[in-house]
This record gives sequence, structure tokens and C-alpha cells, in this order.
Amino acid sequence: QAEHMRRTRLMSHNDTLRSIRYILNVHDAKLAETFALGGQSDTSPAVVSAMLTPEDAPGHVPCTELLMAQFLNGLVVFKRGKDETRPPQPVEIPVTNNVVLKRLRVAFELRDEALIALLAKTGFQVSKTELSAFFRRPDHRNYRTCGDQFLRNLLKALS
Repeated sequence: QAEHMRRTRLMSHNDTLRSIRYILNVHDAKLAETFALGGQSDTSPAVVSAMLTPEDAPGHVPCTELLMAQFLNGLVVFKRGKDETRPPQPVEIPVTNNVVLKRLRVAFELRDEALIALLAKTGFQVSKTELSAFFRRPDHRNYRTCGDQFLRNLLKALS
């Protein structure tokens, strides 16, 4: 199943990180702080900058599954604040498009209607039923894999 997830996700974690940085309109140091909020305190602004460089450029550093998982957890804390009444979110690996979608939904406090409206702005139509399939457990019979096109459209709509 992990191999299937790897094959179905063509959008790199670095692509996702670049898009989220664009949405947040923040500098590398703020992204490094976001990694720290997710439990990755040794990601410096220089490393973040290297992750944001194009894949074919010298000095590029790939964003690993663990780094992306920690960044997404940190993004929720960055956008919504730390909830002292709850334990920290566990790191969810592998980081599929569905996981990214879930974390973006929580971080930006997006309800189904808001997600549908955002996607409609990009010309991407989705029903509430189709949308809910992305948020189900992978072993649920109505689970649906979130494709790159869907995630890209959402990131575009958020920006």
C-alpha cells in the first residue's frame, strides 16, 4: 500500500512547501519557526531556503516525509495556536495528498462549504460527498485518494 501511495503522489513535498509559503506570504525564518512548532527544531532558515529552491538547482534539499509531517503539524499550531488541553498531534507518515488536505483544512479552518466555494473559483467542481471521501480513513470503503490536480487547485485557490 505504501508503494501505491508513493506512485499516486507526484507533487513533491517541496512543491507543497513552496505553495504554502506563497499562501502564507512569510520569509524562511517564519517557515523554520513553523517546523519547530511541529517538533522539528533544528530546521534552520538556510535549510528551509534550500528546500524552496527548484529541484534542478544547486543546493536543493529534498523535503522528507518526516519534515513535511512536522511542518504540517506546525502549520496547524501556527495558524490556530497551541491547544494546551490536547496532546500534540502525532506525526502521520506517509504524507499523502489526503494528509496534506486534512492538515490544510484544519489549519485554515475550512468547512466543506468553504472548500467547495474555493475550488469553484478555480473552475474545479466537487460535491460534498466527493469531498468527504478524501477525509475518510484509507480502509473505509468510500475513501478516495486525493490527486495532485485537486491539491494544486486547492493551493491555488488558497493563494
